Amino acid sequence: MSELLTLMMDGEKVTVPAGTTLLKVAESLGKDIPTICYHEHTTSNALCRTCVVEVEGAQVLLPSCVAQVSEGMKVTTRNERVDRSRRTILEMLESAVDISESPEIVEMLADYAAEDQQYPGAALRQLPVFDDNPMYVRDYSKCVLCWRCVQVCADDAQYTFAINFEGRGYNTRIGTFFDKPMPETTCVFCGQCLDVCPTGVLKSKRQWLFERGETPDEIMNLTRTERKKARRKN
Repeated sequence: MSELLTLMMDGEKVTVPAGTTLLKVAESLGKDIPTICYHEHTTSNALCRTCVVEVEGAQVLLPSCVAQVSEGMKVTTRNERVDRSRRTILEMLESAVDISESPEIVEMLADYAAEDQQYPGAALRQLPVFDDNPMYVRDYSKCVLCWRCVQVCADDAQYTFAINFEGRGYNTRIGTFFDKPMPETTCVFCGQCLDVCPTGVLKSKRQWLFERGETPDEIMNLTRTERKKARRKN
């Protein structure tokens, strides 16, 4: 039987098993902590830092998706310091990434009074759409580098390891090894990466074609050369 630990969260006393994360404690109390990189079925890596909380005695804010409870811990899930941190992260994200198809992130921007164009000199990520297979397209201009797709493709689920991070700093993106087209990788087109993507980076081919005003059945019957010509006209 797991050891039970007692802590205070926002002035509320709660007892939970050792090893429980602060995010899970908050969920059990009905408290809403925003998350982007966290997903129930992938390993938590605390990449986005939108879930930070303040713990008494800690010099820095802690990511609640990985920080575990300890006896007597006193946690504040929302105050001026926490809000300022989350707002800054969201504003920086909005300045660099197309989040137009990320309704949850757009809602967070409103919740934390994040300002549009807070960093007007920032360069918006502009990357070409990868249309290299019949199943889905990849638009990394919308990627927030949450790592979910990489994880489900690796040892969180599929064990195919078809994609990973590449590049550094601002130029970091998700890609295939040696930039090979997806059909030439170990991808089995299971679709799990599409299911966990929070921002519309990965989209089924049929949906993508419909959004462009193209008829999927007609386009898919064209040769590769004919498809390229048809898209250039659009």
